[in-house]
Amino acid sequence: MSRLTGSSVLRVEDPRILTGRGRYVDDIQVPGMLHAAFVRSPWPHAELARVDVSAALQVAGVVAAFTAADIAGMVMRGVSPEGLLNPAYLPLAGDRVRFVGDPVAIVIAQSRAAAEDGCDAVELDAEPLDPIATIDDALDASRPPLFAEAGTNVLLDTTTDYGDTDAAFARADRVITATFTQQRQTHLPMEGRALVADFQPATGMLTVHAAHQNPHTLRLALAGLLGVPAHHVHVLCDDIGGSFGQKAYVSREEVVVAFASKALGRPVKWIEDRVENLLAAGQAREERIDVEAAVSTEGELLGLRAHMTLDQGAYQLTTLPPSIFPTIVRVLLPGAYRLRDYSFRTTVVASNKATYMAFRGPWAAETFVRERLLDLIAGELGLDRVEVRRRNLRTPDELAEGTPGGLSLHAVTARETMERAVASYGWPGERRPGVGVGIAQVLEPAPGPPEYAVALGAGASPRSAQRAFCRLEPDGTLTVVTSQSPHGQGHQTTLAQLAADTLSVPIERVTVVHGDTRLTPFNGVGTGGSRAATLASGAVIGVVEVLGERIKAIAAHLLEASVDDLELVDSRCQVKGTPTAGVELTEVARIAYTGTAALPPDVAPGLEATYDFAVPEGGWSQATHLCTVEVDGDTGLVRILRYLVVGDCGELINPAVVEGQIRGGIAQGIGGVLHEWAAYAADGQPQATTLLDYLTPGALDLPTIEVEHLQSPPQGPLDFRGVGEGGAIGAPAALVSAIADAIGVPITERYLPPARILELMGLIS
Repeated sequence: MSRLTGSSVLRVEDPRILTGRGRYVDDIQVPGMLHAAFVRSPWPHAELARVDVSAALQVAGVVAAFTAADIAGMVMRGVSPEGLLNPAYLPLAGDRVRFVGDPVAIVIAQSRAAAEDGCDAVELDAEPLDPIATIDDALDASRPPLFAEAGTNVLLDTTTDYGDTDAAFARADRVITATFTQQRQTHLPMEGRALVADFQPATGMLTVHAAHQNPHTLRLALAGLLGVPAHHVHVLCDDIGGSFGQKAYVSREEVVVAFASKALGRPVKWIEDRVENLLAAGQAREERIDVEAAVSTEGELLGLRAHMTLDQGAYQLTTLPPSIFPTIVRVLLPGAYRLRDYSFRTTVVASNKATYMAFRGPWAAETFVRERLLDLIAGELGLDRVEVRRRNLRTPDELAEGTPGGLSLHAVTARETMERAVASYGWPGERRPGVGVGIAQVLEPAPGPPEYAVALGAGASPRSAQRAFCRLEPDGTLTVVTSQSPHGQGHQTTLAQLAADTLSVPIERVTVVHGDTRLTPFNGVGTGGSRAATLASGAVIGVVEVLGERIKAIAAHLLEASVDDLELVDSRCQVKGTPTAGVELTEVARIAYTGTAALPPDVAPGLEATYDFAVPEGGWSQATHLCTVEVDGDTGLVRILRYLVVGDCGELINPAVVEGQIRGGIAQGIGGVLHEWAAYAADGQPQATTLLDYLTPGALDLPTIEVEHLQSPPQGPLDFRGVGEGGAIGAPAALVSAIADAIGVPITERYLPPARILELMGLIS
């Protein structure tokens, strides 16, 4: 049997999904099911005087309506690392609304249409307050605080120092200052948030069908807020139409829908529409980073002072503090470069916007700032941009000392990926007026070394060992149960490849089970953070190896052979060197379950195994992105002529899946420069509430993306590393680098629609 790992096996999910046979939340039909719709605030900031649902209850088909008064005891609050203010809030806004789209009431009806009619009948009265629409608004102490409990809109202001920054600046030949900005984006998954909550009064059981990448955390949160024992809550996640981080957390709407089901004793379905998703599902990326860089005349970055201000929106997540995003940026900012002395100040502010949450590569600001800064240094000193990077990248000896934050870099190949990319690309490539080339380096924790969690500190997502369970079924097929909750990554294929190779069975005989909290091992993250390639894979290989040893123990007894003399080959357990002396796995399985009298005396019936895989050494993926663009001087339109990425993510389980992840991330990164902006007006009103306003790249906007792989020696015992986020991180920095080169203007902002490019070129004002 040929080895599956390393080959582009067709995804086993695709026939089901591409032919419309997937099972999404909206496909769930439960007898007696009701439908929910939310009444949402039209004000960005206001004191609520009245929420009257009496007229809604008279609308045909409406069964019930609930407001904050009905759920007053269900207080939600974020986690609070030292220094961060984390004001409490309710799932439905009560005393005050804090952004346009803030849910203030839920209407339950026989149909979604009737529920929306009921929402139209709800009467709201409010006294508007001054909106907090920008970072500068939030920093203005004369503006009203969003939460009286906090008393301010500045929720965190702290500084961390590494090395001796003052000494670094004292020996600098010059200081370069810049302010870098990233505009607010949203995740825009194909499927919005969705939930069917089915509470059974007779048993006290709550079954929840959800589009969620973190089912175990959702289960625990609902149990705690609803006062239901955790073992009475069952969360099921089948097919999920994307997430990119948006469905990783417990949302207020999910809590309210579950509450409504419990209050009514009937199943309730809520399917988020696109307007709701754009308004309220969550957003990301809005940050401002002010930097001062100490530089030598040779282009060496000697020291850095950085001040990152993050706009968290109105409400904090209950499972991840907003401070974690600047923390990741701070820890990863040096990358593989020789930056030992720097100071990092973090400010987190609240505003009248949707909640800030992780979005594919939530530390993207560090790559954008660092790589754009290196370009500015090159321009200031008249040096080649690649040469500046060569002069600042750590040597192998310097990599051994690790980062200022204490992260091991011993196996990082950033320099190697850059040199191969530059050579393959023919840097700087084509040169003519209006054409520019850009470069960016990415260091992706995938999932990062064991000390990464320590460096991030309080508030970081759990990075503990992951568990897998497997069972050889009575018919000889293999069931693998993973703690992952995939939402498009292809885990049903890649994990099946690994399991099939480890047990030496056809992939068609492997089933990967996920997303069921009654079956899957606990995982406080689900799928996210580029963990799966290492942790889920390690757990699956480990558990199938344990199962294989149990199979061999039974086969050794049947064959009267030593366990050490047996091997698994082509669905058989046979004596090494004597293929005729063996037994089929189907026969071993039959005996394990139904012919137990033939089992060895010390072997229990059945064939099951459990295995925990801890975070190993290494854990880094790295890549260099290069692209060439042509900027139309009349229209400001950007055309990407070539895009190359050379990466090192270790051994490839499935090259097609890996390259699909890289290309998909790059597409999102391109969208984040040329198209996407979750804009708000100065009065706090959102300006991108439909897909006519929130633009995304189409197929014709994207180039052919070349992907090359550099495979270095293994970083640890398992040489699979994630690539889920690197494309989205590297693309903005590389693309802006190319645009700046094309128009001959230093650029420190990420959002570059045609009008802005013409402004930068001085052609319009």
